[in-house]
Amino acid sequence: MDQLFSSNEVIALTGITARQLQWWDERGIVVPQRQGHRRLYSLPDVADVAVICELRRRGFSLQRVRTVMRFLQREFGSRLAETVTATSEYHLLTDGKHIYLKTSARQVIDLLKNTRQPLLAICLSDTVRQVRADIRGRKKKSASVSASLSRSRRRAL
Repeated sequence: MDQLFSSNEVIALTGITARQLQWWDERGIVVPQRQGHRRLYSLPDVADVAVICELRRRGFSLQRVRTVMRFLQREFGSRLAETVTATSEYHLLTDGKHIYLKTSARQVIDLLKNTRQPLLAICLSDTVRQVRADIRGRKKKSASVSASLSRSRRRAL
């Protein structure tokens, strides 16, 4: 079974606020699984939240974010977290009107050479890899805390 993350874990991993996360769910931007009243997020959900947070930090409106996320879904045919590998490079560039998805640094350079106006660039691969690294780091930290508690309990006996 895939690992699921609580709202609090998503907040810790991405920096989003609890209210934003709830609002995005209510608006259908990122829709988690439900277990009673609890929202549970898959890794692809968490990666989407991280990318959306990055886009919002860069000044994208929520309407524009929706457009970008639909564009990425169409381009990849699957969710971003399922597409990004250790060696893949996905760069999202926009001039405010057009969205470009480039899969190599060379393509980015070619696009920059041929444009007449500034472009905003976001490395999607780095954002997804950072979320994965943060999750691995939290797992290791949790495992070491559990092992430490286990050792102290044995010593107490």
